[in-house]
Amino acid sequence: MGKISKGEKCALCNDVAVRSISTAEVSRYFNVRLETRRRVYLCKKHYKEYKKRSEEERELERLRW
Repeated sequence: MGKISKGEKCALCNDVAVRSISTAEVSRYFNVRLETRRRVYLCKKHYKEYKKRSEEERELERLRW
């Protein structure tokens, strides 16, 4: 059973988290200081915002294959 199913909260707004992403990945797009954690948990709203902000970089990564 993972942390999300146990009710982990979003690192940015304290809503219920739906996804976890590495801290290094999230810190590129949000001003978050969470150096002590390896994973950042995001709610639905912030995960959607993360996807929009990182869309171009993720597309370039897919094209490398």
